Amino acid sequence: MLDTFFFWAFAFLVVAGALGTVTFRNAVHGAVGLTASLVGVAGIFLLQGAEFLSVAQIIVYVGGIMVLFLFVIMLVNVGRSAGERRFSPNAKLAAALCLGLGGLVLYFLFSRPLVLAPALAESTPAQGNTERIGNALFTSYLLPFEIVSVLLLAALIGSVVLAGKRPEA
Repeated sequence: MLDTFFFWAFAFLVVAGALGTVTFRNAVHGAVGLTASLVGVAGIFLLQGAEFLSVAQIIVYVGGIMVLFLFVIMLVNVGRSAGERRFSPNAKLAAALCLGLGGLVLYFLFSRPLVLAPALAESTPAQGNTERIGNALFTSYLLPFEIVSVLLLAALIGSVVLAGKRPEA
């Protein structure tokens, strides 16, 4: 009974934080909404018995990434950019690509039975939480892990290139 209450409380925190992130007009308030959502996800991890993931969520995302986001928000002149055009001329093409990608995701979700974390289910029960995550990450999920790392590297390089091309005000 108490677990159910905490689950719904954390789920409400996640959804409310996510809605706040996309609806607040102030960028700092949006970052605080994202922080609330990430704390709620950490709470759900904790309820599921994934203590390592819960602590990693708090330390890495809430502690590190959100501080980085807040520094970027404070460094970029948000007030100046509020009057600029928000959508690209290629918004229709981007929306079509997003719909296509969403359709592919739905196709793959519903085309086969959903198996959640098969590598974690096959692990021996004598292993701890951290060992099971490490074994799953570097055996069954090695290729997706490497693909995500390459995408993050490309995003980092892209942000550096875009920051370097900023016109002087």
